[in-house]
Amino acid sequence: MFSWNIIDNIAEEIVHDNYIEDEHEIYNELQAILTNKNITAVFQPIVSLLDGDIFGYEALSRGVPGSKLAKPDALFAAAEKYDKVWELEFLCRSKAFAKAHELPTDKMLFINVDPKIIKDTRFQKGVTLEMLTQYNIDASNIIFEITEKSSIEDYKNFRRVLANYTSQGYKIAIDDAGAGYSGLKSVAEIRPQFIKIDMDLVRDIDKDILKQALIKAFYEFSVSTNMKIIAEGIETIDELETLIHIGIPYGQGYLLQRPAAEFLEIDSTVKNHIIMSNLQKKQETFYTPLTMPIGEICRQDQGFSSNFSCSQILDYFNENPNIMGLPILQGDYPIGIVMKNKLVTYFSTQYGAAVYKNRPIRLIMDQHFLVVDYETPLEQVSYLAITRTEDKVYDYIVITKQEKYYGIITVRCLLEKTTHLEINRAKHSNPLSGLPSKIIIEEKLKQVIEDGDPHVVLYFDLNHFKVYNNTYGFDNGDKILYMIAQAIQYEFKKNNISNPFVGHIGGDHFIAIVKGITDTEIIRICQAIIRYFDGRIGDFYTEEDKKAGYVMIKNREDVEERVPILSICIAVVKSIGRRFKHPADLAEAASTIRKQYKLSCQSCYCIE
Repeated sequence: MFSWNIIDNIAEEIVHDNYIEDEHEIYNELQAILTNKNITAVFQPIVSLLDGDIFGYEALSRGVPGSKLAKPDALFAAAEKYDKVWELEFLCRSKAFAKAHELPTDKMLFINVDPKIIKDTRFQKGVTLEMLTQYNIDASNIIFEITEKSSIEDYKNFRRVLANYTSQGYKIAIDDAGAGYSGLKSVAEIRPQFIKIDMDLVRDIDKDILKQALIKAFYEFSVSTNMKIIAEGIETIDELETLIHIGIPYGQGYLLQRPAAEFLEIDSTVKNHIIMSNLQKKQETFYTPLTMPIGEICRQDQGFSSNFSCSQILDYFNENPNIMGLPILQGDYPIGIVMKNKLVTYFSTQYGAAVYKNRPIRLIMDQHFLVVDYETPLEQVSYLAITRTEDKVYDYIVITKQEKYYGIITVRCLLEKTTHLEINRAKHSNPLSGLPSKIIIEEKLKQVIEDGDPHVVLYFDLNHFKVYNNTYGFDNGDKILYMIAQAIQYEFKKNNISNPFVGHIGGDHFIAIVKGITDTEIIRICQAIIRYFDGRIGDFYTEEDKKAGYVMIKNREDVEERVPILSICIAVVKSIGRRFKHPADLAEAASTIRKQYKLSCQSCYCIE
């Protein structure tokens, strides 16, 4: 009688023999690598997300190409299995240091270290320091990156060991923070100088509100604890921009640069993008929903040809659960949009799958979608979005630039940004006039000076305002300040001056910063503001004082004196972007101009 047990036993023996053979091959290959020092050191840059400069490099290791231990995960797993982790890490470090002596002294070198190894007596005997001395590398340029290949069992002793290294100048980073409880516990217990955020939290962060909230929490934690965040695994421009917007200071990933045997710089296009994204972020300080272009906050999602089948689009939605809508293109031009919930509805009918599966998406896409130009202000887009029919209120909004597809914006993101701008403006605005206050004014002046473009600054202040407040009260004084704020803004708008920045320095001092304005326009605006002010100021006095043209007060010597009715002074400083290095220099120049007419009893302006 035939027995299947015999077949099973034979099969098990074959599998076992193959397993033993594979194990021998892996062990022999590991031994050959260690004996022949057959490891290749590669370096991946860690980049400042503030300016695109290289902060340092992470040293990585690769096995023999094409072998079973070519990939680092397999290589270190084999070393762990055969108790060769110390030997392997020692080889990797020596290879990295041999190359790292070429690094500039201002660049950091991240060295991966297993928690078990850092406690090894061979590690603690100063072998690493000897290697650094050999290659003339300063310990203060080395960052031990604690990996989670093995758990840390005794944090008390582990901290003591790390304290010994940090006292010698080394710094500590925790790898893969956020990947699990152990990573978070390591941060709390070790208190490193750097925290590397796991790449799974970075992937598609631009589309995932939960991941954004987690990274924001990490960022706020890092600020309060003086630890620096490094985001790993950045692969798309949208991920990069989201991290920059949150404030993450450092990044690493294939978008910035892949690991290489040489110390490579990042691509100039990516570096310029980092610089421009930071300038945009800085510019947001001065934006309102009325002035911020929608294109500056849009997401550059992939567009799909109208020839794609409905099933292909549905598959893409299923593979990317955070994406709820897709723009449909004809060449570079948007011709429709398809939302996931509506596509699923088509497929959920009795014969939906059979009818639509292989049909092109153009047959069911929405051709009556909301599309706006890059320069359209947020407030206008918000109005257009909420006035759509109820079934379309939450559909994606398509952004074009020069009529070609540029990106999309979700209603949630649109409302979130609008709210953020309003809150930010309120936080940094003068409560009386509603205009930007001192902090934003200084940032604006710094930006203009750094850019170097010619701008004109108009300083406004009042003569004898303190006397008016003491005589008529602060409530009436506040009404005058509000009137001035409205008059300045109105005259710029009336004269079609584009994007003027008007701020309230404090008290009776105001400022306007304008680009691309002629002397003729300056004169016309100054005269108009003075004319408006002089025509209105009498309304804030009693008929007696208004008719007399002055107010009687007692000075410090208790002697009565006449103080003229309020007048406004405007000092104009030109070409500030090209002539000044600091806002204080600009303020001094304006003060010099104002002294020429400050004692005047009449409203006047003085152009430098």
